[in-house]
Amino acid sequence: MRRSQAGRVCLVTGGAQGIGWAIVTALADQGATVHACDISDEHLDRAASLIAARPRGGAIHLTHCDVSVRERCQEWTAGVHRREGRVDVLVNNCAYVRWTDLESMSWDELGRTVQVGLLATVYATKAAVPLMRAGGYGHIVTMGSAVSRIPIPPSSAAYAAVKAGVEAFVHVLRAELTGTPVHTTLIRPATVGGTDFFRRHVPSRIMPRMADFVPALTPAQVAGSVVRVLERPRPTVDIPAYLPLLYVLYACAPTVFRRLTAVGGSARRDFGAVPWHAGGRRPR
Repeated sequence: MRRSQAGRVCLVTGGAQGIGWAIVTALADQGATVHACDISDEHLDRAASLIAARPRGGAIHLTHCDVSVRERCQEWTAGVHRREGRVDVLVNNCAYVRWTDLESMSWDELGRTVQVGLLATVYATKAAVPLMRAGGYGHIVTMGSAVSRIPIPPSSAAYAAVKAGVEAFVHVLRAELTGTPVHTTLIRPATVGGTDFFRRHVPSRIMPRMADFVPALTPAQVAGSVVRVLERPRPTVDIPAYLPLLYVLYACAPTVFRRLTAVGGSARRDFGAVPWHAGGRRPR
């Protein structure tokens, strides 16, 4: 099988769990050398044990690093460049999420949401761009969210604000990098199940009721979209592909749209139990 990322050096933030780990393994399966960082020792240890059992593919290197701290982010990125001699791909995936309303969040949770979700993306991108330009190629993939375009309750105002900020950052960055060899892509997924985030923090009762009927994405589906966009660069990818239609419906009739999304089922769906590779044909 052709390995489309063979020889490339990829960085993935928040890469030892959930969507991040799916992206790491998908890139390694395509022959890339992948450096992933995370702040959870538990997830890093589990990922390290999974690496040992992997079939042959690109190398995976794990580092404990909080990329929301500017100095640590710079050290990690520069260290990979010194070791590998290049940085080709950056996937901004890290996030800190407390899926609750603003009044229920502590000041610390609010600060971490912004620091990890937005500033870490800015820090990692600023550290990587000059290395990519010097190497003659680069691709920055940033994980956004459909919630930035469809702000429907119940949700998290802080998280939605962070994802809206990430989206604006990527769009303006793309304009700044016009004429350079560095590509940018924003990926906006809908609900992604099968992760610790849902197992630990988000019971079905606090999800929008529309989620009772809409199939949840899987980490593997999101990772597949990342691999494909590296092969054929695109500025923005929405998964599933019908999301832009929902954006238009919301823009035209936001009140009606909110009422429709509040109509649902029993609120007993377990998003954490979604199989990692479920979903049949992967959305593009």
